[in-house]
Amino acid sequence: MRADIHPDYKEAEISCACGAVYNTRSTRGSYKIEICAACHPYYTGDGSMRLVDAAGRIEKFRRRYKKEN
Repeated sequence: MRADIHPDYKEAEISCACGAVYNTRSTRGSYKIEICAACHPYYTGDGSMRLVDAAGRIEKFRRRYKKEN
């Protein structure tokens, strides 16, 4: 590797508006974000996706395309 071409890679703390704090490393340093995986309505806290049913759209879809036996 060539010397002196890589940026400074230091400890960083990313703070969300909901209060969640993530410790990582970054060339940018510490900063704040507005939304993260802990407070985003589409994701749960463990990183899996959560189904958001807006105004019964899923049930409307199921009724429309229900198989007739």
